[in-house]
Amino acid sequence: MKYVSLVLISHSEEIVSGLKKLLNQVQPDVNIAVAGGNDGEIGTNAFRIKEAIESVYSEKGVVILFDLGSALMNAELAIEMLEKTDHIAIADAPLVEGAYIAAVEAGLGKSLDEIVRACEQAKQMVKVEH
Repeated sequence: MKYVSLVLISHSEEIVSGLKKLLNQVQPDVNIAVAGGNDGEIGTNAFRIKEAIESVYSEKGVVILFDLGSALMNAELAIEMLEKTDHIAIADAPLVEGAYIAAVEAGLGKSLDEIVRACEQAKQMVKVEH
């Protein structure tokens, strides 16, 4: 794979599917996998997250972005189940804004560490001045 890949995790399959569609329009060359919902219900599943990571894994790296706390726990569990864990990073970033920044940065050929730093800066974004 030419670029760092992304894995988007949400308690809702619809949220990550829609976000992937948006990001593919912004940066179609970046590989993006999703793991959303749990058997048609709200939740996350470590095995699905593991499969998503494996589907886009490369030596370039994989950035994982998630929505809520238990998604983080399942992402960490999924990583523990992998044979290859090098070049995988979990970003502490808001899912939508962080994923958008990550996709753009990945498409520019940035490194895994550069992408994680950039998307984590989304936590500081001010959307509305009061």
